[in-house]
Amino acid sequence: MRATPVPEFMLEPAYNPNSDAGTSRDSLGLGRAAGPGLDVRHGTILTLEDINVSFDGFKALTNLSLYIGVGELRCIIGPNGAGKTTMMDVITGKTRPDNGKAYFGETLDLTRMSEVQIAQSGIGRKFQKPTVFEALSVFENLELALKTDKSVWASLRAKLSGEQRDRIDEVLSTIKLESSRHHTAGLLSHGQKQFLEIGMLLMQDPQLLLLDEPVAGMTDAETEFTAELFKSLARKHSLMVVEHDMGFVGSIADHVTVLHQGSVLAEGSLAEVQADERVIEVYLGR
Repeated sequence: MRATPVPEFMLEPAYNPNSDAGTSRDSLGLGRAAGPGLDVRHGTILTLEDINVSFDGFKALTNLSLYIGVGELRCIIGPNGAGKTTMMDVITGKTRPDNGKAYFGETLDLTRMSEVQIAQSGIGRKFQKPTVFEALSVFENLELALKTDKSVWASLRAKLSGEQRDRIDEVLSTIKLESSRHHTAGLLSHGQKQFLEIGMLLMQDPQLLLLDEPVAGMTDAETEFTAELFKSLARKHSLMVVEHDMGFVGSIADHVTVLHQGSVLAEGSLAEVQADERVIEVYLGR
């Protein structure tokens, strides 16, 4: 049987912002160290400036600049090939830009951190297809995702504290899977697996969530719940949502960014970008 891949945010070792790895502006004398929390003194949690990425001569991103505020729920839209996935790959360290700046908060230079360091510094990414441990229960999946210094399997064998159980119960309530806590994850619906993986990310207390087409394949009821879930999460986290469902985008986003050919084409409310002639021409097809 094919093994379930371990989500990136559960890999080790954890990132230490006070190490001498040279991954912060503070190490360059350009700002204070992040310390135990993220430095967001100016209210911006993610900064991308003049990011360029090319693959064998193909320009995937061209002078891309984007800023996400603390507690913001930003939707990213654009046609296939617009650069949405490459942008998230840059943020998570999967792809290194040719040049440009990418900062998490004021101090953490994402271009100088590994994928694991980025994930464990507070950026959680959810891909379109859910990745959960299907042979384990819903509760055990969340238990594995607890933010501890133990390895994955040692975490499962360890005795949970009352505080840890309370945290799992809180997340189960948030993702509406309380009644399924002892169910095998492989038996969940597609939408429930999506909610479980979001719950696994939440167990890590991320400050920025990257969510790729989260409602693809969901029922109308699941899509409606996802909208309410994301709006509630935005009170404590920052969210970047890549989505093609314009109805869903309109139900959650105050601010929308449109990508085209690796650059920002337009930004504003959904109504504003839908009325933009450039967007109509290249994306909406009207």
